[in-house]
Amino acid sequence: MKLQDLTVLVVDDFRTMRSVIKNILKQIDITNVLEAHNGAKALDVLHENAVDLILSDWNMPRMTGIDFLRAVRADGDLRELPFVMVTAEGMRENIVEAIQAGANGYIIKPFTPDQLREKIERIFEDAG
Repeated sequence: MKLQDLTVLVVDDFRTMRSVIKNILKQIDITNVLEAHNGAKALDVLHENAVDLILSDWNMPRMTGIDFLRAVRADGDLRELPFVMVTAEGMRENIVEAIQAGANGYIIKPFTPDQLREKIERIFEDAG
């Protein structure tokens, strides 16, 4: 799958961070981007739209990124969706928890367009 064909859901409680991530995605030719400000809203978006990849923050009100990840993995229609945690939390135990919960990747803010491109390409190569 070509990057420009992907529809990506960006989930972050800060509008500014969603804009930053959207701009980084645009730099790597991904322009089909949906947004949600927490995991609960993101679940609504997923049930209403076809999405190829989720980029989710960890620390959010109402439903955290890790709880959102668990909800996605528990949903038969969504469980195969590639999911990348995008967070400032670089602690090893958080990374382990995310991977154990089913995250396909983990990227620590701040990150470059090249880092994000590599992460996304690796996920879709592995899915293959």
